[in-house]
Order: sequence, then C-alpha cells, then structure tokens
Amino acid sequence: MATKPEHKPSIAPIVGPDDPRRFTDSGIEIETVYDEDDVRPGLQERLGEPGEFPFTRGIHPDMYRSRRWTMRQYAGYATAKETNERFRYLIEHGSTGLSMAFDLPTQLGRDSDDPLCAGEVGRTGVAIDSIDDMRRVFDQIPLGEVSTSMTINAPAAILLLLYELVGEEQGVPAEQLRGTTQNDILKEYIARGNFIYPPGPAMRLTTDLFAYCRERIPKWNTISISGYHMREKGCSAVQEVAFMLCNAIAYVQAAIDAGLKIDEFGPRLAFFFNGHNNVFQEVAKFRAVRRMWARIMRERFGSEDSSSQRIRFHTQTGGVTLAAQQPENNIVRVALQGFAAVCGGTQSLHTNGFDEALALPTERAARIALRTQQILAHESGAADTVDPFAGSYFVEALTDEIEERALDLMEKVEELGGSVKAIPFIRAEVEESAWGYEERYRIKQDIVVGVNEYVTDQVDDVDILKVDPDTERDQVERLTAFKADRDQDAVARRLDELREVAKGDGNLLHPIRAALADRATIGEACGVMREEFDEYQEV
Repeated sequence: MATKPEHKPSIAPIVGPDDPRRFTDSGIEIETVYDEDDVRPGLQERLGEPGEFPFTRGIHPDMYRSRRWTMRQYAGYATAKETNERFRYLIEHGSTGLSMAFDLPTQLGRDSDDPLCAGEVGRTGVAIDSIDDMRRVFDQIPLGEVSTSMTINAPAAILLLLYELVGEEQGVPAEQLRGTTQNDILKEYIARGNFIYPPGPAMRLTTDLFAYCRERIPKWNTISISGYHMREKGCSAVQEVAFMLCNAIAYVQAAIDAGLKIDEFGPRLAFFFNGHNNVFQEVAKFRAVRRMWARIMRERFGSEDSSSQRIRFHTQTGGVTLAAQQPENNIVRVALQGFAAVCGGTQSLHTNGFDEALALPTERAARIALRTQQILAHESGAADTVDPFAGSYFVEALTDEIEERALDLMEKVEELGGSVKAIPFIRAEVEESAWGYEERYRIKQDIVVGVNEYVTDQVDDVDILKVDPDTERDQVERLTAFKADRDQDAVARRLDELREVAKGDGNLLHPIRAALADRATIGEACGVMREEFDEYQEV
C-alpha cells in the first residue's frame, strides 16, 4: 500500500536570525542554487501552452501583447460627491477601471442614521444609503464604458442592484454593465468579521446573485473569491491559495445544489489575490493556482467549458506590507509587488498608495500608484512576453511546492466537511501564521527595512488625507430628506414583499430591486432580512 506523503508545513519556522537557512513565509526552504534536478519530471505536461489547459502559463495565448491588464485604483471615501470627484480624477489620469470602497456602516448593511454607526460614516470608504447616493457617485461617469469593482460582501446584492438601477437611468442596458461584486462572505467569517447573516442565508444570497446575473447582467463577475483578506490577516502564500480554493469549492457546490449548471455560472467567477514582496514566491503562487483551479473545475465538477476552467483574478498589492515608518519606502514595495503580479499573469491590478499605512491615499499617492502600473506596462518589459519566468529551475520548483502544500491543506479542510464547517480550523491556522510573522519580525529573522532595521530618528512629514468631520452630519441630513421625500406606503409594501420571499425559497434579488427602486434604503432592506435570518454570532 502506498504511503501518504509527509505533511509539509504551510508557514515558515522560527529559527532565529543566525540560522543560515532561508524560508518563504510558507515554510518552503530556499536552496542556495537550483538546477534541473530540483524540478519534478513531466514539466511540459504541467505547463501546457498559454491559453490552454491547465493554463499554468496564462489564460490567454498572447497575454498582455494584445490587451493590458485592467489598471484599477481603489477609491471611495466620505460622501458620494467626493468619491465621484476622485473617480473622475483617476479616469482623467489613465485608470481603466474603478474600484469602489465602502464605509463600515454600508458594509454591515446599516444606514448612516443608525445610532450604532456614529463616528464611522464615510471613514473607511463612501457612505451609500440609497439610490440617491449611488446616483451621485456615478454622476457623469458612463456605466456602459467603465468596469466597476465593488468591495462589498454581506450586502453585495443590494449594491449591485443599485448600480443596475443607476445604469438604467443612464440608458445603459443591464446586459452591457461590466464589473465585479466581491460577494465573498466566507472570508468574512474567517478573516474580516464584516458579516451580517449566518452562513446558510448568506450563501443563499450569493447563489441568488449568481442566478440573477445569469438572467439579467451576463457580463458581471458575480463573485470575487478572496485570498487577499486572509493574507492581510496573516496567512502565508500557501494558506492563501488553499483556503481561497476551499471557499471557491463551497460556492460552486452551493450553486450546483441550488440548481445551477457549472458552465452557466463558472465563467463569471473571479478571484482576488494579495501581492507580497517575495517576487518569486508570488509569481509561483499565481502559476500554481491557475492549474489547480483548472483541474478542480474539470475533474471535480465536470466543467466542459474552458471559460469555466480559466481562473481570472484581480491582484492588490499588500496593505499589510506597508509601513508607517519611512513611508516612501512603500513605493518600492508596491512596485515589486505589482511586477510580481504582472509576471504572474494577473487580469487586473490595484497598486496601493505609499501613504496608506497612515490614512486613505491622497491624490498624489494615488497618482504615483497608477504611474507605477503604467511604468510596469510600458517600461519594465514584463508585459512583452508570456509567462517570463517559465522554465526557471527556481520558479518551477516553487510552483510545484506551493501546489503540493496547498493541496495538503485543502485535504484537511475536506476532512472537516468543507469550508463552512471548517471555519474555526481555518481561522486558527491563519492566526498561527500571523503569530509566526510577528515573532520572526520581533527577533529580526525577517527584516522590514525602516521598521526593525535601518531605522532612523527622523519622522517623515507626509501630507495625509483628512475626512471633513462634518461629512457624517451632512450624510445623515441628506438621508433624512431622502426618507421624507418618498411614498412611505409603497416602501412598506415592498419591504413586506421582501419579507415573504425571505421566508420562502424564491430569488431574493427581485423583491430587493423593487424595494430599492421605490426608494427603500440599504438599512431597511438588510433590516428585514436580519429579522428573518438572524445575525451571525462568532463562536
């Protein structure tokens, strides 16, 4: 009987700064030199051709030679008017996609006038309470011409429907709208904590959105399955791949169980990765996950459409890697991370502002971040050829090692019954990795320039973005006026219709859309579902 392969760790050991060995954050020991003996036999089969199964080398035959990645900059703060101004600024400076950040009340499905939201309105992103706010955000921005990514999860369906309604007002048919709702609730239970409902009804909302978009908004990416936030929480690159794919499997299975066919919704699944400083591990990570997903979709779920098997992903440079000390060093970190994402074949890229360890990015920081992408595209040479690291002994060995260790972790999650049941296990694994990061930093096994080594007494004077303290008052006043200027009976009827569907098994998006069109607010729609589904309590 064959013996089971030895378990390999998914986080780096703590060995101290004097140990001559070198490890990635995933516990992969880096050899002094690599040669052909370090690459497993059968490399050509694992590689394939660009644009062909298993897509290790990229999802398109010529990648960036015919079309650049989408240069998407994250923006959104304070009021809808200010966010609209930032969006226009980014488009004028060459951004090819918008990425929308929401404040904490919006992420939790609460209106700005909710007493629980005092002090949080407009702080971490834009406050969206109603169709009026969404209309202001996209004033004079043609929704038929831009691609918009919305970093929203528990209330993702509501924000998408508001976007659809505003597009309709602009005369843009729903079938022309392009973009992504993050809509990845499982990683909220694992890493972020911005959940509303228990996993059951939350997964129902997710699959209802899949079905709605198939019918009405076919170009929309229905979910962005995120490893990013788990990496921000402290997981390693291997854990990012493993846990993200476990969550993806859970979403696919839930959609199939809801009656959807794999190749009806599979092509609209998207993914969201973190980009860190170890260029070689990051490139290997992207290459490994492409072929892992292709095999999962074909072999596990029986997909026959290559569009379902091609993983399409957005990358954002690592927020957790940014340092408040000597913040201009972050420009170099972001450039390295963006370079790795491009060499790894990302479809979309957001580069962080160098000042984001201090506050939301200023216009200057956002411009430098965007120019970083444009320099990568036009001056680095990284976009000139497909899969530029292919055949490197080092990168191919890393690609295989990441795949092997990630599959090992995925097997453990499967043994526990899948992602939903394994949430406590996954959370504990991420926390252990985060502790390891901190310990290696503390003893200077891992060096962070300007933070635990090469430190200066000088404090860099950096202008930071300050949100006007009157923003919250102004938002609440607009919301009060909005609620007063509507047919209250019509709103009540629509919310009752939503309640009835929530009690049954119909698609929730249809009654939500009707309620929003009759000027119900996000907080009111989410409030009805809170009452019917309850709120999730962390254990």
